[in-house]
Amino acid sequence: MSSASLPNAPLQVLDDPLEQARFTTWHDTSDGKREATSRFRVSGLHCGACAGLIEAALRQVDGVLDARVQSAAELAEVRWDPRRTRPSALVVAVQAAGYGALPDAAAGARELRRSEQRRALWRLAVAGLCMMQVMMYATPAYVAAPGDISADALRLLQWASWLLSLPVLLFSSGPFFAGAWRALRQRRLGMDVPVALGIAVTFVASSGATFDPGGPFGHEVYFDSLTMFVFFLLAGRWLEVRARHRVADLLEQGAAALPDTAQRLRPDGSVESVSLGRLQPGDRVRVLAGQVLPADGELLEGRALVDEALLTGESTPLPRQPGDELVAGSTNLQGPLLMRVLRVGEDTRQADIVRLMRSALTQRPRIVQQAERIAGPFLWGVLLLAALAAAAWSLIEPERAVWVAVSVLIVTCPCALSLAAPSALLAAAGGLARRGLLLQRLEALEALAGVDTVMLDKTGTLTEDRLEIATTRLLDDCRDPTETTRLAASLASLSTHPAARALAAHAAGDMGDWREVEELAGAGLQARDAQGRLWRLGRRAWVDAAQPEAGGSAIWFGCDGRARAVFELRETLRSDAAETVQRLQAEGLQVMLLSGDSPARAQELARRLGITRVEGGASPADKLAALAAAQQQGARVAMVGDGINDAPVLARADVSFAFAHGAAVARAQADLIVLGTRLGGLTEARDQARRTLRVIRQNLAWAALYNAACVPLALVGWLPPWAAGLGMAASSLAVVGNALRLSRVRTQG
Repeated sequence: MSSASLPNAPLQVLDDPLEQARFTTWHDTSDGKREATSRFRVSGLHCGACAGLIEAALRQVDGVLDARVQSAAELAEVRWDPRRTRPSALVVAVQAAGYGALPDAAAGARELRRSEQRRALWRLAVAGLCMMQVMMYATPAYVAAPGDISADALRLLQWASWLLSLPVLLFSSGPFFAGAWRALRQRRLGMDVPVALGIAVTFVASSGATFDPGGPFGHEVYFDSLTMFVFFLLAGRWLEVRARHRVADLLEQGAAALPDTAQRLRPDGSVESVSLGRLQPGDRVRVLAGQVLPADGELLEGRALVDEALLTGESTPLPRQPGDELVAGSTNLQGPLLMRVLRVGEDTRQADIVRLMRSALTQRPRIVQQAERIAGPFLWGVLLLAALAAAAWSLIEPERAVWVAVSVLIVTCPCALSLAAPSALLAAAGGLARRGLLLQRLEALEALAGVDTVMLDKTGTLTEDRLEIATTRLLDDCRDPTETTRLAASLASLSTHPAARALAAHAAGDMGDWREVEELAGAGLQARDAQGRLWRLGRRAWVDAAQPEAGGSAIWFGCDGRARAVFELRETLRSDAAETVQRLQAEGLQVMLLSGDSPARAQELARRLGITRVEGGASPADKLAALAAAQQQGARVAMVGDGINDAPVLARADVSFAFAHGAAVARAQADLIVLGTRLGGLTEARDQARRTLRVIRQNLAWAALYNAACVPLALVGWLPPWAAGLGMAASSLAVVGNALRLSRVRTQG
C-alpha cells in the first residue's frame, strides 16, 4: 500500500521512483539536466501568510529550485533537483515549519482533509460548550443589582469561568498560537499574531483580576468575551476550510475518475483483469456498459454512447462509432464495446486536464500578491494602533485599557482582505471547469474581463473537421430527383472519404445492391448496379468531362459517363458558432476572422457568420502582425485557435483560448483550454471573468467598510472583544460566501 493511503507510512517510501510517479513529473532542462516537479496537499493553512511561510521553508531545502503554495486550494508545487534532494526531505521541511503535507494522491489527500475537518470541528465544539457555561456563570454579574451577589459568590463564579476558559485557551485556540509562533519564528508577521496576542492578553488580564482583584489588572474579567470570540473565529475558519475543500474535491473528481482495473483481451481472445499500470498502447480492452474508460483509445467494435461531462463539461452523452476516439475517464452508457488503447497514464487527456488544473491552482496571481503585500504593513499598523489605544485608555479609564486593546487587535485582523482575491479566483476556476473550460493561468481572468477584440481562427475553431452539403443541383436529364439523390447517398455510404461521408449523412440511402465496387485515389468511387450500369461519384472530369466547372468544392454523381447531379460542399460550422459571434458583437466586442485558408473561402465563412473583418490566406507571421497592430492601437485582444500555426499568436494575445483536441503546442500557449466542442465557452468565460472581478471588488470593499466602521467603535470602547470576534468571523464568511457564488454553473439565457 502506498504512503498516500497510509499518512503515517515512513517518509522514505516517497523516494521510491514508482511512488514518485503518482505525484511527480520529470522534465529536462535546456542544459541537459533533469528536474522534477512534485505536488503536495498541505494542511494547517489559514491565510496567505501561511503560504509564504511554507514557501520560505521549502526554498531553504538544498536542491529546491522553486516552490509555490496556494493557501485557498491547500496545494504546494515544488520544483527540485533530484541530485541534491528527495521528496521525503520536502515533506520534512513542511512539517518542521509546523504544517502537514502529503503527496497529492486522492486517498491520502482526502484523509488529510477529513482529519483537518474533524480537528476543526472538535475545537469548535469545545469552544462552544465552554462558552455557554462561561456565559451562564457571567450572567449573574450582568443582571444582579448591587449587593445581590456576595463577593465570595462572585469570586467563585470567576474561578469557575477561569477553569472553563483553560480548554478554550489550551486546545481550541491552538491554531492561532501555532500560526503566530510559526510566523514569528520565520521573522514574519502573520494574521494569527494579533489574534493570538489578543487571546493571550485577555486571558492574562482576566486571570490577574481573578487572583488579585486589587492588583494592577483591576477586578474586571473577560472570560465570557474570550470564549465567545474564540468560538466565533473558529466557526468562521471551519466554514472556510469547508469552502477550500470543495475546490479540492473538484480536482479530485478528475484525478479519481479512472477505474482500478481493465479487462484486457489476450491474443487467443480470452479476457484478463489487469491494473491500469500494466496497460500498454496497442492493447485491446473490453468496457462494459456503466464502466469508465481506462485509457485514451479508438473504438473497434460496438456503437457507444459516452458521457464526457466530468472531462469536457458536455452535459449530453455523445455517440461514438468504430474508428472514433475515446477519452479516458468518460463513462460508457450503452452496451459493451471493444477499444484499442492509444495512450495510457500520464499521456491521456484526462491526466493532462488534471495536471493543468493542479498547475493553475498553485499560482498566485498579481492581484493576490498585491493583497498579501498590503496585509503585512496593515498588521504592523494594527499592532501600533492597539498599543496607542491601550496607552490612551490607561489614562482615561485604566480598567478598560486591556478590553479596548484586545478589541482593536481582533477587529482589525485582515483575514477578509487576504481571502478576498484567492477565494474568488479559485471559485471561478472551479465554476469554469464545470463548464468544460480549464483555466491555466488564474491571472488571465483579470485580462479577459477587459477584452474588447476577439480574433478567431477558422479551421478547427469556427468549423468542425467534417464537410456538409451546401446545395444540390440536379441536371436536366435527371427524371427522378429523389431516386438520384438516394442512389448517390447509397454509393457514398461505401466510402470513408470526408466528402462521401457528408453526402451519406445528407440523404437517407441504404447500402444498395452494388457490385464491382472500386475506389480510385484522387478520382472517386465507382460501382455497377444490378442492371450492369456503371455509376461514379467523385471529381467532375472523372464523372463527366463535358460538364462545366461548378466552382468551389463539389462532388459529382453520374451514370455511364453522364452526370446526373452535383453536390456542392462547405465546411460545417460549429453548432453554436453563429450564436457566439452574434453575442460577442451584441456586447460591443470587435470580432475578426484570421485564417490561413484562401481569402475566398474565409470571406464566404465570414459572410455566413456576419463577421465583417476578415483576413484570409494569413501565414502565422501575418496573424501575429494583425494582432500586434490591434494591440498598438490600444485593443485588448483574445485569440481563439487550435493549430500549430496559431501558437505564436496565442502566446502574444492578451488572453488566448485553445481546444483540447487541437495541437499540443497550441494548448501549451493558451490561457484557457476548451475541453468540449462548444465555442460558446468563450462568452461564458468572459462573463465569469467579469463576475470574478466584480466579486473581488465587492470583497475588498466589504473588508474596507468593515474596518472603517468597526475600528472607531473599538477605539471608543463601544465594541467588546466578543463582538469584535463575531465581526471578524462574519467578515471572513461574507467574503468566502460571496466568492462561492462563482462556482455555480449558470445557464445561458
